[in-house]
Amino acid sequence: MRLTILFASTALTLAACSGGGGANESAEASDSLATDNMATGEPATGNTAATTEAGTAADYVATAAASDMFEIESARLAQQKAQDAEVKAFAGMLVTDHEKSTAELKTAAAQVQPPVPVLSAMTAEQQGNVQALQAASGADFDKLFLSQQIPAHETALALVQGYAASGDAAPLKQHASTVAAPIQRHLDQAKQLQGKIGQ
Repeated sequence: MRLTILFASTALTLAACSGGGGANESAEASDSLATDNMATGEPATGNTAATTEAGTAADYVATAAASDMFEIESARLAQQKAQDAEVKAFAGMLVTDHEKSTAELKTAAAQVQPPVPVLSAMTAEQQGNVQALQAASGADFDKLFLSQQIPAHETALALVQGYAASGDAAPLKQHASTVAAPIQRHLDQAKQLQGKIGQ
C-alpha cells in the first residue's frame, strides 16, 4: 500500500515538475501514457509478474519512460540553445545516459511476465514545459532548463529508489537500482550549474 501511494505521488509530481515532450509527439502522448497507466496483469507470483494494483511494473515503466523522454527531448534543445558551454555538455550527458536508460528499461520490461510495453509518452505538463524551453532564449533558456532539471531528477530519483526497494518485478527492480546513480549524478551537476549561472 505504501508503494501504491508513492507511485501515485511520484506520477503527479513528475507531471508537475518535469519538463515536456517534443511538439511532434504531443498529440499521442497523453493517450499513450493513459493507456500504459491502465495496463494491468495477473497478481504477481514471486518478483516477475505485473499486478493489478497501482504502483506496480506497468506504473514504473510508464513513469520511468516518460521521465527519460522528457530528459532526452529537453536536453536536445539545450544542446542547440544553451549559452553556457557547461550546460551544453551537461545536456549531452543527459541525452547519452537517458537513451541508455530507455534501452535498458525496454530490455527489463520485456523480461517481466507478462511483458510490459514501453510506450514513448509524456504527460501534457511535460510537453508544456518543453514548449516553454522552445520559446526561451539566451541566458533565460539556461536558467529555465536547469530549473526544470532539478525537480525532475529529484522526482526520478525517488521513483527508482522506491521501486528498487519495494518493486514487484525483479528485472525492473534491477533497472531501478542501476539507474539511481546516474540520476543522482545528474541532480548534483544540475544544482552545481544552477549555483554557477544563477536562478
